[in-house]
Amino acid sequence: MGPALETGPLSMVAAHSQDLAGLEARIGYVFGERNLLVLALTHVSAVSVKGGRGQSYQRLEFLGDRVLGLVVSDLLYERFPLADEGELSRRLAQMVRKETCADIAIAWDIGSHLRLGGGEAQSGGRGKMAILSDVCESIVGAVFLDGGYAAARGLVDAAWSPRMMASAVPVRDAKTTLQEWAQARGLPPPDYREVSRSGPAHAPQFLVAVSVEGYRAVEAVGASKRAAEQAAAESFAAEIGLDPGEAGRGAA
Repeated sequence: MGPALETGPLSMVAAHSQDLAGLEARIGYVFGERNLLVLALTHVSAVSVKGGRGQSYQRLEFLGDRVLGLVVSDLLYERFPLADEGELSRRLAQMVRKETCADIAIAWDIGSHLRLGGGEAQSGGRGKMAILSDVCESIVGAVFLDGGYAAARGLVDAAWSPRMMASAVPVRDAKTTLQEWAQARGLPPPDYREVSRSGPAHAPQFLVAVSVEGYRAVEAVGASKRAAEQAAAESFAAEIGLDPGEAGRGAA
């Protein structure tokens, strides 16, 4: 059972809780301490009191990110008994990437329940991928605190498994696939460029852009430069409609 939230903006739980039953139904979990769900939905822009970051979803996002990684790793180990470490790592990267989490947040219709400051709401915060991804992770963290590992595993299993099992064929390294695709078309190798680095030293975020001659550059983030490059390659491949089996085929 999670701790009660401090007084202040988040003390008005009753006013915000009346429409959360539908969200609980969509995520497949009913909170014992609904304050945790309210906290998971609260962007820092909605908190005006001093030290308010502690009353936004940021701490729950930190926890949820780690819980999500553990649960997905657990599920992958169970569902793909013949996969080697590299295969499991590539599948894990696909499942915990920002885009996947944002897609799940959209499926849960999280945007309509977000608690945002006026400026963030007016700038389209309810549809921003970064916010949706973060809140998806914060909800995983909230479920973990409220119901423990089993509850978090059940939530992740229900939401992530369809994506996890969508392709039973081995997942190839995205950078290798993209390089082979470019080579088969007589193009120079893909170029990866670090755009920016942000976040604290213990949890950095890298933004990397990948470009191929004649195509628009695509950016992606990751917890390491290597992870960001892989994510960028995956996003680039998705944008051009590249299937893993197509890499070695010549241009149409």
